[in-house]
Amino acid sequence: MEKFNGNAVVGQSGGPTAAINATLSGVIRGALAAADKGDIRKIYGMRNGIEGLCEERLVDLCKIFTEEQRFTDLEHTPAAALGACRKKLPPPEQNDPIYDRILDVFKKYDIRYFFYIGGNDSMDTVMKLRAYTEKVGYEMRIIGVPKTIDNDLDCTDHTPGFGSAAKYIATSVKEILCDCAVYTTKAVTITEIMGRDAGWLTAAAALPRLSGGMAPDYVYLPEREFDMDSFFSDVRTALKAHPNVVIAVSEGIRLPNGTYVCEGMSKKVDAFGHTQLSGTGTALCMALREEIGCKTRAVEFNTSQRCAAHIASATDIRESVAIGKKAVEFALRGVSGHMMIFVRSKIGYKIRIDSIDVCEVANKVKRVPDDFITPSGNNVTDRCLDYLRPLIEGEVKYRTEFGMPVHFKI
Repeated sequence: MEKFNGNAVVGQSGGPTAAINATLSGVIRGALAAADKGDIRKIYGMRNGIEGLCEERLVDLCKIFTEEQRFTDLEHTPAAALGACRKKLPPPEQNDPIYDRILDVFKKYDIRYFFYIGGNDSMDTVMKLRAYTEKVGYEMRIIGVPKTIDNDLDCTDHTPGFGSAAKYIATSVKEILCDCAVYTTKAVTITEIMGRDAGWLTAAAALPRLSGGMAPDYVYLPEREFDMDSFFSDVRTALKAHPNVVIAVSEGIRLPNGTYVCEGMSKKVDAFGHTQLSGTGTALCMALREEIGCKTRAVEFNTSQRCAAHIASATDIRESVAIGKKAVEFALRGVSGHMMIFVRSKIGYKIRIDSIDVCEVANKVKRVPDDFITPSGNNVTDRCLDYLRPLIEGEVKYRTEFGMPVHFKI
């Protein structure tokens, strides 16, 4: 396959994570290695994703990443160093002028390699850009590099960023369990965890079962209908066993009629039309106080679960760098319109990095499988924990200054 002796551009999109900058580091490392061989001339970073590209807010990454320490600091910096966006591109067949603008920027900066680090909505962007550039005959390589703490991208075993978020949730829930255990007053603590359509992150709240035996009494995922009467019954059963009940819930759990438990707490939607979920834990606490009359409290992890780089998974960071490097390798081999994926071995934990046509991924949701959820629908199975455990393993080492982590800014 022909190699283009042009320039590359990389961007980040969607929600931040503790590992998205590690993937960015991998892409930059791969592109600079390609530049040394003459395959890529220059690598640009687009600030705030596709929005920044349209506004030509590009930064020359070759001038910034001139020493190893800058890479390692970036890899341990949370959020998105280039900034992100939630821009939804219209269908290419609508001939929207934004595509003409994107093509003008590609030509002006001789962009022949495009790397987009993001989740489901970002893969939608990759799919549309591939279709448009093929339609107009502009030759380039377009690669999607996965990222999401939700772990809901299809066709990949897991996603960069998920392992670190899962580790933070498992650790935080374990600490909450210790906190709650000191009291004898009957009380229910509900931890609300991100997850609109898939309960992967909430499932991680059960991981303390592997260490010390303590774990939430119940874990409710959006893969199962949430019945309020069954919930009240579960809580009554747990309160009979011990005074302090701890429950983990996905923010996206729905009632049998399809409405979110938190509906009514917020009516806002994002650029992709997704309802902005918040208040599930609070809504359940209010219902419990009215039905049972016990003491309740809600703990909403909110953005802390996606930016906790101080307790990142070493496995997650290592794999995130690796998949970024591989994205460049695949692009140089002629792959385009694909998303990079992790393929897990059937025995033990070994990962192979491959790619798949982005059309197989975009706008699809990978949900927690049935055999990962107990028949009662209010907890996860040991098989689920076996899947999760390797993803959170290993501790990261990072530089500190005045007792705080050193973060890198582009």
